[in-house]
Amino acid sequence: MKTTIAIATLAAAMLGSAGMASADSIPGMRGHDHTGITVPDMKQAVDFFTEVVGCKKAMSFGPFADDKGTFMQDLLGVDPKAVIEEVTMVRCGYGSNIELFKYTAPDQKDLTPKNSDIGGFHIAFYVDDVAAAKAYLEGKGVKTRMGPLPVKEGPAAGQTILYFQAPWGLQLEAISYPDGMAYEKGAETVLWSPKNPEK
Repeated sequence: MKTTIAIATLAAAMLGSAGMASADSIPGMRGHDHTGITVPDMKQAVDFFTEVVGCKKAMSFGPFADDKGTFMQDLLGVDPKAVIEEVTMVRCGYGSNIELFKYTAPDQKDLTPKNSDIGGFHIAFYVDDVAAAKAYLEGKGVKTRMGPLPVKEGPAAGQTILYFQAPWGLQLEAISYPDGMAYEKGAETVLWSPKNPEK
């Protein structure tokens, strides 16, 4: 009896782990299209992404609001009286797009999350030379952090990183791994990279 329970438990564990290995997917999901960011000043944000980072503005549209109903809440999960004053889309080399929002809302908070905060985030740009990127950014008056930092151990060995900050506090990163990263040897899944966008 104990052996039967043990075998059944082992079989359930094996089947469960096999099911976990084959992940489900949103039907037709092809990849990351864009990241949306709410900014305090649209001109400042567009200028930063186009004149400092080197992205290109693709389009702008808006405003959007619903004075009488709950459209904004129903569609976006924001205060019903929230207003999207403007949306601007920028393209940054080979990679997904960035969507900039200028919102006003009765319950709007002005918080700049740290990377360690729940909900904190950063945007990373692949560059050919992190040291050259740091010199360029500092020449433009952009706040940079420690680095370039080469990663020499573990699965990410081979990359070099540098964090920097937009004028309104958004965290960004310059990253490079010209010879790949250690995890790639024998990896079943290799991360997409803008240095080889066709792969």
